[in-house]
Amino acid sequence: MGIFDKCKEYDDPQKIRDVGLYPYFRVIQSQQDPEVIIDGKTVVMCGSNNYLGLASHPKVKEAAAQAVQKYGTGCAGSRFLNGTLDIHVELEEKLADFFRKEEALVYATGYQTNLGVISTLVGRGDVALSDRQNHASIVDGCRLSYGSLKKFKHNDPEDLERLLENEKDRDKLVIVDGVFSMEGDIAPLGDIVALKKNHDFGIMVDDAHGIGVLGKTGRGSAEHFDVEDDVEVIMGTYSKSLATIGGFVAASSDIIEYLKHISRSMIFSASLAPGMTAAVSAALDIIDQEPERREQLWRNTHKMMEGFTSMGFDIGDSATPIIPGIVGDDLLAFKFAIMLQEEGVFANPIPPPATPPGRALIRTSVMATHTFEQLDRVLEAFGKVGKAVGVIS
Repeated sequence: MGIFDKCKEYDDPQKIRDVGLYPYFRVIQSQQDPEVIIDGKTVVMCGSNNYLGLASHPKVKEAAAQAVQKYGTGCAGSRFLNGTLDIHVELEEKLADFFRKEEALVYATGYQTNLGVISTLVGRGDVALSDRQNHASIVDGCRLSYGSLKKFKHNDPEDLERLLENEKDRDKLVIVDGVFSMEGDIAPLGDIVALKKNHDFGIMVDDAHGIGVLGKTGRGSAEHFDVEDDVEVIMGTYSKSLATIGGFVAASSDIIEYLKHISRSMIFSASLAPGMTAAVSAALDIIDQEPERREQLWRNTHKMMEGFTSMGFDIGDSATPIIPGIVGDDLLAFKFAIMLQEEGVFANPIPPPATPPGRALIRTSVMATHTFEQLDRVLEAFGKVGKAVGVIS
């Protein structure tokens, strides 16, 4: 059997295409606004992580354009060698200040951040304790490390404590998503921190979906639970509220110094492009200067939660602008998404393994820049399609 035979034999996507239900790689012909253009048709975008609407904010776009004019489109090298610009250092200082940590370190992508940070911090003989529904990049970071990986039941501090009891003799890093990206529920950080009274471990939070959304000032899930001083490592991406692509980690000076010289995904990757760097910096400023965006985001979120539940949709334990409509069957989720688009709404079908088996869902995500009229159109489409396919009555 040849090495590429598996590729020739892989026909799952084609089977879905053959029945007209393939929902992936849909081509968008406009920027990530509350409405986007697909195949020349305007649809309401209800599947973007652009929570605060900053990906198209004039100040963010202008900052990126000015950086490209000054620094060019790329750095042609890694941060470790020739790729560190003054604006990288300035952004790291701003991120550290924003998240109230001593220092921060910028990576080229969020995925690389988790790979590099986790595989570096969890060394030989150590153990990573990871929520079962953590993002794939967390799982892969654990697998790349020389330590062990132990998974605890989703959002279950008691099961985590059981693992902590079993791992008393090893150094431990507990890793959770601050906000879980498929169903919008929040990690119980307060309960996890409380376990430190009887156990010695560090905490790392991937707050990609919490930044700009949770907390009094948008600092994320640690601020939301008032446990910022107890969470040693905060990781995040720029591809949600921070308007571009990339990642970072904020922590103590000694942790950052260690990562800067050991973390392979930072050392052996080209540095974050100048335009992206400037965009993040501008987005951080806007989060502080325009708190009304976060306030509107939550007004929109509460409207959609009430709308979905009043129609009879199961939205699970969502407590954030990520609101799922749980449909169960994989093909039904694909059909639902295609029918929604025909009704003028873009939403994402999510089958396993991104969700547990039998829990396929339609993932919606609300933006601060959605109008109530646009959200009413989304609810109307969900109601029409939900009744047509038998998800609601």
